[in-house]
Amino acid sequence: MLIDNHNRVINYVRLAVTDRCNLRCNYCMPEEGIAFSDRKSLLSIDEMKRLCNILVGQGVDKIRITGGEPFVRKDLMELMGYITSLEGLKEVSITTNATLIGPHIKKLEDYGVNSINVSLDAITPETFHRITRRDEFAVVRENLMRLIESDIEVRINFIVLEGQNEDDIYEMMEFQKEHAVRVRFLEEMPFNGGSRNFRNLNWNHRKILDHIRDRYPDFEKLPAPLTSTSVNYKIPGHTGSFGIIPSFSRTFCGSCNRLRVTATGDLITCLYGKPVANLRTTLRSGLKDSFVEEALLRAVGSRAKDGFEAQEQFGPIFGSSMTSIGG
Repeated sequence: MLIDNHNRVINYVRLAVTDRCNLRCNYCMPEEGIAFSDRKSLLSIDEMKRLCNILVGQGVDKIRITGGEPFVRKDLMELMGYITSLEGLKEVSITTNATLIGPHIKKLEDYGVNSINVSLDAITPETFHRITRRDEFAVVRENLMRLIESDIEVRINFIVLEGQNEDDIYEMMEFQKEHAVRVRFLEEMPFNGGSRNFRNLNWNHRKILDHIRDRYPDFEKLPAPLTSTSVNYKIPGHTGSFGIIPSFSRTFCGSCNRLRVTATGDLITCLYGKPVANLRTTLRSGLKDSFVEEALLRAVGSRAKDGFEAQEQFGPIFGSSMTSIGG
């Protein structure tokens, strides 16, 4: 079992399978993109299978597949078939922009994937195009509706971007009123690949909730696990639900139960920190699994207390892009 130096059990890993993405969201990277990793430096499917097996053996029971955009990787479904069969793994989920998932929905359902997080910062075509710099809204909308009709739990992650998509907040609330989705509104984070300066945050979790309350004053707070990053709510009569994730305010850090592994094998113990080890090097060295296990134990044994301490410890990391950090 992985227990960190603050006595927190680490049972959740976010595994990035690629740093590439087919969208160019303006809060994530410049329009021309970023310097993506050489393909040879990415973990292979076999290396990720081995790593997932080791992680589950260390007590990890939840793995989320992220990117970049995971479905840019052509061999992703081979990995999904493997990890969903791992004994001891209770939850397998994916975060995706839903542009490429269409042909795989039925197979993901058959594999027993628990949930899909759709990153969707707009529910109107114009706003979607302005943010993503791509004309993919119709495809995303179609795939989203297909996911809602499946047996997979669907969540929508909507980052509130000042001056860009505030008008879509109420539109998204109306969407969850009619459909069985969990919409989570996120504070913007400064991981934008140098696409713009990030000086302060006006739309924090309090302002987002107050804005929703102006239109929808009657809602009740839903119970959630201690490790949940979102505070969730339900409006009587609405089919879906909504939540707020204070990703920049970092009010949930005290109960953090997760690690990140980037597509190149970097191990990150805090989103606001920097890599503390590279697992790819160990996986490719010919050494036994026990050496990977030792690297994991060393990493969790010296975690920052929270995102603010990590930021102080590692210094500025805000020039990074979320697509290279691992979602």
